[in-house]
Amino acid sequence: MTDENQNQDEPIIRDKRRIDPETGEVRKAPEAGADAAASASPEAVDADAAADTVADEDEETLTVDDILNAAQAEVEDPTAEHLADLKRVTAEYANYRKRTEANREVERERAIGATVAVLLPVLDDLDRAEKHGDLEGDTPFSTIAAKLRASVEKLGLAKFGEVGEPFDPQRHEAIFQQHSDEVEVDTVADVVETGYLLGGTLLRAAKVVVQTPA
Repeated sequence: MTDENQNQDEPIIRDKRRIDPETGEVRKAPEAGADAAASASPEAVDADAAADTVADEDEETLTVDDILNAAQAEVEDPTAEHLADLKRVTAEYANYRKRTEANREVERERAIGATVAVLLPVLDDLDRAEKHGDLEGDTPFSTIAAKLRASVEKLGLAKFGEVGEPFDPQRHEAIFQQHSDEVEVDTVADVVETGYLLGGTLLRAAKVVVQTPA
């Protein structure tokens, strides 16, 4: 161990004389590349050679064109996992649109219903006036009544409750019943207050007199 340390500490002497003292001949000057290669350590030379080899292999195995071609191929020919993700996202977006449109329609009907509900007493007055003959002829009152009814119909308001139609407990409110031999099922005999629908929403049930089979 001691001899090795001493050998490493000893100075290295290089003979750079142009004339060989033993033969007297002129020595040839060493090439710069050869001298640098001789002075370099074996470990450094091996490391540089290995780095050059890896760089050459990388350049041969993977280029920019290879990367672009691989990405293009993945887009044109997606894997099953990518297709499953795409289908899932598409289905979720379609369901989101359906829910949004349904909620928008519900909110629209609710807003219109709140507005039209305020006008129902006015429409009831028009129905009573019509029964008394106050809307007959081409009078200003009949013209205003026609315009108001047309306006609420454009909003989707529809009236129901006619004499002779079958009694429906889901839409009719029976305020009085009469037994009759002329009917085989419960039938509307008279309409006291008209019922109204807004789209598929029941705004108000019709108040009716019902005839029942005797």
